[in-house]
Formats: sequence, C-alpha cells, structure tokens
Amino acid sequence: MTLSPLACTLLAAKRRVGLSFAELGSRLGVDEVWVASLIHGQATASAAEATTLLEALAIPAAEQPALLEQLSTYPVKGALDPVIPTDPLLYRFYEILQVYGLPLKDVIQEKFGDGIMSAIDFTLTVDRQEDPKGDRVVVTMNGKFLPYRKW
Repeated sequence: MTLSPLACTLLAAKRRVGLSFAELGSRLGVDEVWVASLIHGQATASAAEATTLLEALAIPAAEQPALLEQLSTYPVKGALDPVIPTDPLLYRFYEILQVYGLPLKDVIQEKFGDGIMSAIDFTLTVDRQEDPKGDRVVVTMNGKFLPYRKW
C-alpha cells in the first residue's frame, strides 16, 4: 500500500515532533482516529483545524498553504488500493470481515431490520484493555442505523 505524499509529509512531521494521534486530537478537539483519518487523506479539516494541525506538527510556513488546501479539500474516501491488504494488522480486519461479515450483517438486520450502519454518522474508537494473558485491543464502531426505504 502506497501512502499519499500528504500522508508521508504529515506522518514524518508527526514522528519528528513526537506527538501521538491522541495528543493531536486533543489539540484539535477531535478523536485520535479522526486525526489519523485526516492525516491519511480520508477526512476534511476546517481551516482552523488544518492550521492547528500544521502548527502542532511544526510544518514550515512556506509549506503550509499547499497542505492547508489539501487538508480542506473533500477527499475521495475509501480510495485505497483495492487489493487484499498484506500488512498483518490490516489483513486481520479484512479477515474479520471475511469470517464475521455476513454473520454480523444477519445479526444487525435481525435486530434493526433491512438496512445498513452509517459510515457517515459514525464514530470509531480504539482502546487498550489490560489482560494478564496479554493486553487486548478494543475497537468500537458506532454508526447510525439507516433502514432501506420503499418508494
């Protein structure tokens, strides 16, 4: 998977200044996952959010105008390489959907009816749960249910 030039620039700056996504999110007043999505070109920032991010990342003033424009332009969401991911962490999410996708769809539709979970009216959080057998990753997806309608 190839990262965009925007993502490469911002991630390099993030590493250079040593800030976490959570710290950046706190400065912008948003969740860490949303900031990561913005940096990867999958979200749109307001001018104030983009400016705050670039200042937090100590981006030189001469580079800011082009980056401000990119951060505030509507992205093509989901525009990742349409292949099975080879990164082990990303592959596990792909595997989860392959194994549990249809069962999850059935359970959601059994509880809510014929429809989908919104990815627009949506939040995604990542937490750590301590466990003596090895810490656990807790991923919470929270999306509004959108029923299909008849017309």
